[in-house]
Amino acid sequence: MKNIAVIGAGTMGNGIAHTFAQFGYQVHLIDVSGNALEKGMATITSNLDRMVTKEQISAELKQQTLQNITTFTVVKDGVTNVDLVVEAATENVDLKLKIFKELDEVCAEHTILASNTSSISITKIGAVTNRPEKIIGMHFMNPVPIMKLAEIIRGYSTSDEVTNTIMDLSKKLNKVPVEVNDYPGFVANRILMPMINEAIYSLYEGVAGVYEIDTVMRLGMAHPMGPLQLADFIGLDVCLSILKVLHDGFGNPKYAPCPLLVNMVTAEKLGVKSGEGFYDYANGKKAEFISKQFLKPRG
Repeated sequence: MKNIAVIGAGTMGNGIAHTFAQFGYQVHLIDVSGNALEKGMATITSNLDRMVTKEQISAELKQQTLQNITTFTVVKDGVTNVDLVVEAATENVDLKLKIFKELDEVCAEHTILASNTSSISITKIGAVTNRPEKIIGMHFMNPVPIMKLAEIIRGYSTSDEVTNTIMDLSKKLNKVPVEVNDYPGFVANRILMPMINEAIYSLYEGVAGVYEIDTVMRLGMAHPMGPLQLADFIGLDVCLSILKVLHDGFGNPKYAPCPLLVNMVTAEKLGVKSGEGFYDYANGKKAEFISKQFLKPRG
């Protein structure tokens, strides 16, 4: 397995492409937007430069990594003769099902199709293809080149052979793969998102402010960043999408998204990606942002 295609040049997609290329794989990075591909490659180059500066890799490895990546704007062209496709498109179930239907039609019979989804059912994705045994979840953490975990999700029909192949492949990327079964949120987000949601509820109900909530979790629980800052980093729209999957999948009110989160996404305050979320990123600052109009009335 040497030829890999990655669908989507956004934060996760370019990170996945970077990681495979750095470990010697030939990577086809695919996005329908040429502008997104340019931005993705610029991000990869910037991240590699940072690694060279920190003496984590050599300048030669940086150049080889970039040479290992070829970009495409047409899916069919980019997935020809690849052994594995990793889909890293927007966390939208309809979009992912559409992508996998197309991949199933245009990819070689032996090609394994993986999704980087953080919450959407692998079984559901596999069901729209004629190769459900070759459909698997390969959930990387952000930033992909640095984070060690790879959550490997096997759907109801995923074969042992495919699971073992992807587990072994992940180890070759210097990741620590963890096999989990296909239930809403898998393990990472089933635990993480309710914590983030509860932190948002604590803010919404006036228990404490953004700085105070994040400080308690950083200093008291030894988290590298507070849950509100982490939500900004993930993207509040992504957090909302995952909570909806959990809520719909389990039918349990404990997963219902906080109204404050819903309001902020509606107002397009999405975190780092939009420049504002629980913190203000417009000028490189991290100042508290929340407007009182979003908070739950007292009394």
